Amino acid sequence: MKEKCTKYEALFTFRDEKELNEHIQNCEDCRLEHGKMARVSELIQEAKPYFIEKRKNLAKVKAACALFMLMICGTTLGIVNFNTDISDTLKYGTTLSAEDLDFPVDSYGLISLE
Repeated sequence: MKEKCTKYEALFTFRDEKELNEHIQNCEDCRLEHGKMARVSELIQEAKPYFIEKRKNLAKVKAACALFMLMICGTTLGIVNFNTDISDTLKYGTTLSAEDLDFPVDSYGLISLE
């Protein structure tokens, strides 16, 4: 019984193409292995655009999510900073009035000047 040649992987990986081609011309086992490798390479090249497109789409989704979160956070912080009632409620648990801030106020809650 003839032993199967196992030189293909070593020649493919560590030697130059000329040496590999010379061995493939003389060895049937390596010629079959080279044919299988060529078919696998063709399949990879056929699927490559699909994975590139998938990676681009994922990058677009990530950018859209980042922009959405930036918009939401910016809007929320803008509302809290410009609306003192919301800011006071978040900080102190209630809305502060002029009386709470120790300003002199009249019976209507307006600051009184004397």
